[in-house]
Amino acid sequence: MVTLREVTADNVRAVCRLEVKPGQERFVAPAAVSVAQAHYDPTSWLRAIYAGDELVGLVLLAVDDETGSWYLWRFEIAGEHQGKGYGRASMELVIEHVRSLPDTTELLLSYEPGPGGPRDFYRRLGFEDTDRWEEGERVMRLTL
Repeated sequence: MVTLREVTADNVRAVCRLEVKPGQERFVAPAAVSVAQAHYDPTSWLRAIYAGDELVGLVLLAVDDETGSWYLWRFEIAGEHQGKGYGRASMELVIEHVRSLPDTTELLLSYEPGPGGPRDFYRRLGFEDTDRWEEGERVMRLTL
């Protein structure tokens, strides 16, 4: 069973050591950077992704300054745990969490286009491309 758990003193080092598959590094910042950014952003919501008792990834949400919408800032499933359904299961939990927040009508994210990128994964979850680009990344939206 996949769960989202707080990042604490007990698991922060393991979270910081998470790594994607070789070649995917261009699509997501290192986990340690996500932990540091979450620490300094008061709107952030950082969670470790577990499959049973095993750490398999992380998710970082924040409020988009321009729109006031929640934004999937970072999402990572460790390379050795990809292809096992943990990504979809954890994103369904994230979407459920965002839907439960007051006055929330959409979840935004951005991705760097390219071979091996996450676009198709997000489309299967219901995200749609927008005409927006931010810092060289394509913005997608999930209407809640």
